Amino acid sequence: MRIAHHILALLAALALAATAHAAEPLDALTQKEASGGLKAALEAGSVAAVSKLGVEGGFLNNEAVRIKLPRVLERARPLLAMAGRAEQLDELETAMNRAAEQAVPLAKPLLVNAVKSMTVSDAKQILTGGETSVTDFFKEKTAAPLAARFKPIVKGVTDKSKLSGKFNKAMAQATQFGLASEEQATVEGYVTQRALDGLYLMIAEEEKKIRENPVSYGSKAIAKVFGLLK
Repeated sequence: MRIAHHILALLAALALAATAHAAEPLDALTQKEASGGLKAALEAGSVAAVSKLGVEGGFLNNEAVRIKLPRVLERARPLLAMAGRAEQLDELETAMNRAAEQAVPLAKPLLVNAVKSMTVSDAKQILTGGETSVTDFFKEKTAAPLAARFKPIVKGVTDKSKLSGKFNKAMAQATQFGLASEEQATVEGYVTQRALDGLYLMIAEEEKKIRENPVSYGSKAIAKVFGLLK
């Protein structure tokens, strides 16, 4: 009986060891290499997104992120054109995109800091959370502080437009009647939100590239992290 008991105990121990070994690759990867490959991937993707947007034309010349006038103003374009203000509308739209281009570089240190402060729990969520988990991570960690940083820069640029003040008055009225959302009530609020949307969209594009071809980011660690998930 004693021998049989020892045999059963040994088999149980071997079974537990086999289970632990099977789970080890992902567990070891998320804990030991999150600070290497995963963090390198996230930093590379976020910095690339900022670099593409935070230059002249980064928003204005990119249809995927270009900030357009709110629909309520576009609908009023024919009337404004008759009043000789169509050119001012175009100037306002250009100013909105220029403001976003100037604000986005402020995102880089916050994005990098979010990567550096990433926990093991964050890493596991990113690795197992689906195709947008990287972008979702950045939104959760940076959306609020980025909005606070962007808005003063955006306001400083858009206030120079001749229509900025009129925009705010018109949108405030539109908001009261349910024709526009609260975020559209001021030009700086509207542009700040669109700038954030554009930034996270570009981060999502970089995330897709990393997942599809991690080796292209020049790091064996990145390739190991994301290559394991294919």
